[in-house]
Amino acid sequence: MITGASSGIGEAVAMKLAERGSRLALLARNLAELENVAARCRDRGAAEVRVLAADVAEAGDVQTCIDSVLADWGVFDLVVHSAGVAGYGLVTEMPPEAFDRIVRTNVSGSANVLRSVIPAMRDRNAGTVVITGSIIGHLAVPYMSAYTVSKWGLRALSRTASVENRDRPGVRICYVSLASVKTPIYARAASYTSRIGKPPPPRLGVESAADAVLRAAARPRRLVHVGAGNITMLLGFNLLPGVYDRLVTPLFRLLASRPRTDVGGQPGNLFQPWDPSQDR
Repeated sequence: MITGASSGIGEAVAMKLAERGSRLALLARNLAELENVAARCRDRGAAEVRVLAADVAEAGDVQTCIDSVLADWGVFDLVVHSAGVAGYGLVTEMPPEAFDRIVRTNVSGSANVLRSVIPAMRDRNAGTVVITGSIIGHLAVPYMSAYTVSKWGLRALSRTASVENRDRPGVRICYVSLASVKTPIYARAASYTSRIGKPPPPRLGVESAADAVLRAAARPRRLVHVGAGNITMLLGFNLLPGVYDRLVTPLFRLLASRPRTDVGGQPGNLFQPWDPSQDR
């Protein structure tokens, strides 16, 4: 099963698994885009494709969709969880409902997926969950307050799930900490500040990110870093926090954002599925 399968890394992972002849369950909010991805997966050789239209933030919907597949398949050999939303704004700029929506989707939504798939894996002592995270889950990043909090929370959730399932060595939980990846999440992110985001260098292509996720699935570890700059940023953040704090805001403005040409808050795809014709 792949969550967030209608675009970005989730879509790329689905295509690669389809080419291997896998049975796929694709989950996302946008049914029309999901059906499009499913059709292309079938064309590429997927043995079977199930479409699960659900918002990961809605626990009941996630459970219902996943249970419908597990009733036939019994267990997922692999779950790639890549669903998530993003937003730009300082803590004092972002409306409470937007902040909460990002945290709810990215953290609570991930918990919803885990609680829906892990019990069947535990029953059979077999299965791998790969959670696509971000280097931002290890750093403090200005202008991305809610997203940063959610990625720290997602990393904690993954690590906790690993501890909780130590008694089932066949169940593996892997967190993949990705550098910036050129996906639609930047164009679709909410913005409540004077700047809009862009993927900072060094960037990963979406195909490279998908390959890294599948390598992690083949040899799962608790934490896998992917990206040439990850270790440098981690060292700066942890060993030279004063220097990091002075440099991160000007570097973010220079490398990871640009001025907005419109005004007012833009919710992006926080509350509704995105229309791809709006991508900029």
